[in-house]
Amino acid sequence: MAEFGSQPKRTVPTNDFEVFSLFLEKSSGIVLGKNKEYLVKSRLRKILAENNINSLTELVSQIEKNPRGDLRGKVIDAMTTNETLWFRDNYPYDVLKNRILPELVKERRQQNIRIWSAACSTGQEPYSIAMAIDEFERNNLGMLKGDVKIVATDLSSKVMAEAMAGEYDSLALGRGLSDERLNRYFTALQGKRWVVKPHIKERVEFRIINLQESYTSLGRFDIVFCRNVLIYFSAELKLDILSRIYKTLKPGGFLFLGASEALNGLSDLYEMVQCRPGIMYMAKSDKTDVFARAEKTTSRIQSSSSEAKRSTTRATTSVKDPTTTRTRTTTTSTTKPTSSIKPSSNKPEPFKR
Repeated sequence: MAEFGSQPKRTVPTNDFEVFSLFLEKSSGIVLGKNKEYLVKSRLRKILAENNINSLTELVSQIEKNPRGDLRGKVIDAMTTNETLWFRDNYPYDVLKNRILPELVKERRQQNIRIWSAACSTGQEPYSIAMAIDEFERNNLGMLKGDVKIVATDLSSKVMAEAMAGEYDSLALGRGLSDERLNRYFTALQGKRWVVKPHIKERVEFRIINLQESYTSLGRFDIVFCRNVLIYFSAELKLDILSRIYKTLKPGGFLFLGASEALNGLSDLYEMVQCRPGIMYMAKSDKTDVFARAEKTTSRIQSSSSEAKRSTTRATTSVKDPTTTRTRTTTTSTTKPTSSIKPSSNKPEPFKR
């Protein structure tokens, strides 16, 4: 995936590119670097031509006239690169099978287990999770008494439709999927395409969600995968999303981030757990006081964001805040996370609740 880069929050768009950049940030959370103008125009060239639109400012204006129309969705889809892999980085799925599920099954016994795959793109991540769960069941017959359900969300209706269909060509399947898993979990179709088998698809519920907006309706989760999406957001939005994800996690629940993503500034909400290789985060279980801190963090961030938006509205009338309903991005960055993450001084032993 191309890196969009980050820059300080803009308040007043001064040219064609900045008008579009502000629209994209408000709509999807993606922050564009100043050097990405060529990337934007190359990705949107076809859309501009098909709709007889001559500039990015005109494009934003057309979207604002019909914020829920097809044009907005096409633009967001074009700007969110949906490059993803099966069993990306491997270790989250190994940890899920070998450490987390045995612990949760032991604790919860008959209770169901819920997992959230945020920014799921075309479905590789939630289906990989479902396959890992199936492998756990095969190796531990009768151990899993309750059900394990996966909620997969994304901004893009286009990639959501692809994920729900569960059909992939040989090129997509060759990115991280072994022949053994291909033969076990997929059925061959015509034209060198394969479809995910029903017992894997049945574990996954797909929903369109924007991570900038409320997702409390999703319920509570034991595990959250929010991988390779936060890197595209501003530092302010990252803290806001991570604070609200915390509220969806059950006490002692687990969070997986991408290899290049770090959880900085929220040590009062999460504890870092070394997986060797890789890391994950555990939601602190004493939520009485922590919830209050999370509420203050979210309120402070939203207040700051609202003031910035009010300043923008007073300064210019060329860009309005569009109505949105979903969010999406992924990344392939390979930056190591350990150098930027500072473990809490009172970090507990893994899985100690």
